[in-house]
Amino acid sequence: MAYEATGRLHDIMDEQQVSEKFRKREFVLEVVDGQYPEHIKFQLVQDKTALIDQYKVGDEVRVQFNLRGRGFNKNGQMLYFTNLEAWRIESAAGGAAAGSQGGGYAAPAANQNANLRRDAQPSRPAPIASDDDNDLPF
Repeated sequence: MAYEATGRLHDIMDEQQVSEKFRKREFVLEVVDGQYPEHIKFQLVQDKTALIDQYKVGDEVRVQFNLRGRGFNKNGQMLYFTNLEAWRIESAAGGAAAGSQGGGYAAPAANQNANLRRDAQPSRPAPIASDDDNDLPF
């Protein structure tokens, strides 16, 4: 499944050689979606690890990524992992979509997955406190 997120690079980690045949590099994108920013970690794998080299922390970028999930049986107990595997990174200034000012993310087109809409945005729960002076994110 292909998705897209736009935001500011918050952190770029060093490349890791996980095994003889597998290497990865992670980075964090700060996405402003609602009142509080979200810090979302993405993963670049194999020959894609160099895609982030031309960018620096603070740059506005658009990331195209796949949602990956795997199960792992450890000592008879199933554990599940989810990764956001980036496959394209580009400057957000060159072609930011209208209506995505300040960042955001979009689900895949309807023809790729009948259960998701192209313009679907995750819903945010209403804040519990009604105090206007409360600036805590929880």
